[in-house]
Amino acid sequence: MRWLFVGASTVAAQHMVGAVRANGATVAALVSGSAGLAAGFAAAHGIALHGVDLDAALRHPGIDAVYISSTNEKHLPQAMAAIRAGKHVLCEKPLATSLADASDMVRAARAAGLVFATNHHLRCSGSHRAVRDLVASGRIGRVLSLRIFHAVQLPENLRGWRIDNPGAGGGVIADIAVHDADVARFLLGEDPVTVVAEMASSGMGRGVEDSAMSVWSMPSGTMVMAHESFTHGFAGTGLEVHGTQGSIFARGVMTQRPDGRIELVTAAGSEDVPFPNHDLYVESVRRFAEAVSGRGSPAAGGEDGVKSLAVALAVREAARTGMRQQVEYGVAA
Repeated sequence: MRWLFVGASTVAAQHMVGAVRANGATVAALVSGSAGLAAGFAAAHGIALHGVDLDAALRHPGIDAVYISSTNEKHLPQAMAAIRAGKHVLCEKPLATSLADASDMVRAARAAGLVFATNHHLRCSGSHRAVRDLVASGRIGRVLSLRIFHAVQLPENLRGWRIDNPGAGGGVIADIAVHDADVARFLLGEDPVTVVAEMASSGMGRGVEDSAMSVWSMPSGTMVMAHESFTHGFAGTGLEVHGTQGSIFARGVMTQRPDGRIELVTAAGSEDVPFPNHDLYVESVRRFAEAVSGRGSPAAGGEDGVKSLAVALAVREAARTGMRQQVEYGVAA
């Protein structure tokens, strides 16, 4: 498989170039909005073709798939151009800045018979899959609640538009709450129905929120609490799943690396739960490639991206209005 990368992003540099190559594929070309960024990224990663013209890159012979990691407001036109060119698409989250735009992307790919996936890397981790298996196997009984804490200190090199540009999709809700929404859906196998929330600027956000807390109701009656922040340097990340017969404590698992520890606590005592430590992005690319070849489905499809965005948008609206919000899923319902 030959890939076109759209966006000279940090995640592309630190994770996705290596993930593509680890799967025996090639990053054949790179497009960025800045000629200088494109040239520098291509030189650093040994990519032969680079430039600023997406349409020209899409016409290059042999391009099979497109990976999009530009700023959020650019995802729609770039994804649509790739779909019109007959290319399979793996897009970073959130898929778009509006539910309508995200839904349009999914519908267009579906109509064209193309694979369209969301790069929700956390559901590719061995730790999250181990937690999901414990829940599904009934080890903790009926699930009563899920707590996700994803409050970190946003690194300096990732700040920029994330902390000061609402038009580009900045703010912690768009950046992290979408991850937590996908994690909850993945672990529990159901979609949030309503949300209540608060958000704040606690020292980093300029015109956007940098911290948020929310509570989600699930169809089963399970309660979900999520905490996201860009300003918590010492909080750590993780999740807890509490049931009628036990609890799961997963620490340090909301990261891009296969790190962390899982502890299962039941009436029988406490035990550490092992999990595979494979690279999350290598797994995401592998699942995408298998879907393109007709041998499976991506780890997170386009519909998953629409649903995680729908939850995040409901969280933001609940925080803005101070009122409980129904989650509207649109095309993915």
